Amino acid sequence: MPSDLAANPSGEFQQILGIRFFDGTPAEAVSYLTRIGGYVVVPSAPALVKLRRDADFRAALVQADLAIADSGLMVLLWQLLAGRRIARISGLTYLKRVLELPEIRESGKAFWILPTESAVEKARKWFGTVAIPASREDFYVAPFYGVNVRDDGLAAAIDARRPAHVIIGIGGGPQEKLGLFLRKNLGYRPAIHCIGAALGFLTGDQIAIPDWADRFYLGWLFRLFAQPRVFIPRLWSARQLPWLIFKYRDKLPE
Repeated sequence: MPSDLAANPSGEFQQILGIRFFDGTPAEAVSYLTRIGGYVVVPSAPALVKLRRDADFRAALVQADLAIADSGLMVLLWQLLAGRRIARISGLTYLKRVLELPEIRESGKAFWILPTESAVEKARKWFGTVAIPASREDFYVAPFYGVNVRDDGLAAAIDARRPAHVIIGIGGGPQEKLGLFLRKNLGYRPAIHCIGAALGFLTGDQIAIPDWADRFYLGWLFRLFAQPRVFIPRLWSARQLPWLIFKYRDKLPE
């Protein structure tokens, strides 16, 4: 179960679809996870509809040490159907707060898990422009993970380096399962940030999303125009979310 959630002094939690979402500021969320360790999840609307059919993904969301409300659709539906407001924190905004931490600019304090070698090279180039030290050894290119996510080699590599922060940017589904696996199998407790494509928005590996678009819940629109074949099916699957929130509200879908 999530670790000592009641100890958070500056934010509150709301349970939506059985997941305890943080209701505070981005800075408070980052501070909280940095203090307690464990992993944060940032589920999108299409990801939330997987709760009913993927038991491992469901467990990864429910057992997360911190969940933030990245989905603008979920935030709007929660206000409309449950009559309650919750602070939206996008994965991009959360990542920007992580990058402001002083230790991120200390060599060896961060370890990055990305989907491709190209994403690694773009990240290293961008980090050079913002004074974040990052050698090739600070990155790991994730293999294709199946339904059951396990990576003992990765766990051993992280244990050997002992970074304070592990940032996973491989996309929703596998990354949350990987976060849970690492929390269970590492010999210490770093802050594990499952931030999906957020880093790619900054490095150029994904289409850039302006701050105003992120603020007004329109990041999905930019991604839709950039990769329609990928995002039309994802957005179509999200059509089930209104029914799930209407039926289950704070309970885990059956």
